[in-house]
Amino acid sequence: MSGDEPFITAVKPLVDAMGGQLLPPDEAGPDDVVLSWEGVDAVAVRLPQLADSLDHILAAMERKQGRPLADLDRKAKQEVVRVLEARGAFAVRHGVETVASALGVSRFTVYNYLNREKEA
Repeated sequence: MSGDEPFITAVKPLVDAMGGQLLPPDEAGPDDVVLSWEGVDAVAVRLPQLADSLDHILAAMERKQGRPLADLDRKAKQEVVRVLEARGAFAVRHGVETVASALGVSRFTVYNYLNREKEA
């Protein structure tokens, strides 16, 4: 890992944001993505399961807000739902329930926020 350190340093924030994991290329499994740098396998990326990814996205949103998502006001919660829908969060099994729990609202409220977005 001599010449590929800048490459690994460059991709690490992206992998972290996705909730993925960096691995040596020789430890890559069949579902991992091997990235090459200057013709040499530099690093493998293990992508998260979709449900884990949603938890990671919610934790990142909470860090960005600087407080629990459940403590946000209604307008801010609606914005969180809008961003999550754009990122495909509700395609994940139990996505609505997971988001509702993180926001401290009911599933019905999340569906209302989603419907309000579609009507706008």
